[in-house]
Amino acid sequence: MKIIMLGAPGAGKGTQAKKIAEKYQIPHISTGDIFRANIKNGTELGKKAKSYMDQGQLVPDELTVDLLMDRVKNEDCKNGYVLDGFPRTIPQAEALEDALNKTGDKIDYAINVDVPDENIINRMSGRRACVKCGATYHLVHIPPKTENICDNCGSELILRDDDKPETVKNRLGVYHDQTQPLIDFYTEKGILKEVDGTQKMEDVFEAITALIN
Repeated sequence: MKIIMLGAPGAGKGTQAKKIAEKYQIPHISTGDIFRANIKNGTELGKKAKSYMDQGQLVPDELTVDLLMDRVKNEDCKNGYVLDGFPRTIPQAEALEDALNKTGDKIDYAINVDVPDENIINRMSGRRACVKCGATYHLVHIPPKTENICDNCGSELILRDDDKPETVKNRLGVYHDQTQPLIDFYTEKGILKEVDGTQKMEDVFEAITALIN
């Protein structure tokens, strides 16, 4: 079972990807993790990726797909995997499809966790992070015991810059321009499944497993 997770920043797709991976005993794969592992291990592909990252450039799609295909050859992927955060654009989706076709493989489901922008802006502006230990809270869903103080270490909690409404709006704009077309791409392939991401986390997960099963 090979799954791609889609959804705007803050829609909760990463959380759901981890839960799917746990339930079905398949790896949760993000390109960031792959980059870090290859760079740490000094692989040829890792060195290539690092040369782009060191110059502040994006790793080209072809190289990212090569790294991804290298990862999914591993034994732990024999029953499938969940891709989180890739592909983000149509060219990436096409490059991934071509690479999988060459190995006689394909993606089974593209699951879109659908949440309106307004909900995401409200959700993310309620997040708070500890300046010292990095623990995260939410004013509504996971509030700290004492207002603006971390339960773990007693340090101050802040609203991070990337959770501020104006930043979130910008990120959503980029998402709609680049990633939204993937919804149409995977709809045409007949593998898109949509779930209402405004529900409770457990209900979203139940909806996803019902679609998969």
